[in-house]
Amino acid sequence: MTVVISNTSPLTNLAAIGQFDVLRALYGGLLIAEAVWAELNAGGHAWPGCHEVAGADWIARRGVTNHPLITALRERLDPGEAETIALAVECQPCWVLMDEREGRRVARRFGLKTMGVVGVLIEAKACGLIAEVGPLLEQLRQEAGFFLSDRVIQEARAFCGER
Repeated sequence: MTVVISNTSPLTNLAAIGQFDVLRALYGGLLIAEAVWAELNAGGHAWPGCHEVAGADWIARRGVTNHPLITALRERLDPGEAETIALAVECQPCWVLMDEREGRRVARRFGLKTMGVVGVLIEAKACGLIAEVGPLLEQLRQEAGFFLSDRVIQEARAFCGER
């Protein structure tokens, strides 16, 4: 099975809309970098997904050994994104779950395959884990404060055969 490494955003956003468990159903297990764990617990505030990750025996935290790469990536990315990409470089072949556009662009420059929360939900629908993508995308936008344009929602719904 291919290794799947997640950044913070897919974890927090799927947890915020009650769809955290689709990650386990789709991938069996995940790796997260230590910086992602730190972001989930930043400022003494438990973000959505913090308790889910802490209680998930199918999510493993791993430190990154390539510190020069992390330093270079930190010039453009936040700590979670930088360590997620560095960990993925160490674990290739793998998938990287990441929503931030710049982080995904940098990951692809390293030859990494990326997918965001919209792609995860599309995959969940294709596997029969959820009935519809559209309402969950609206929920992401309304309840989680996740930015999604109307065009992205329309394209995802059309891709999934929804109106």
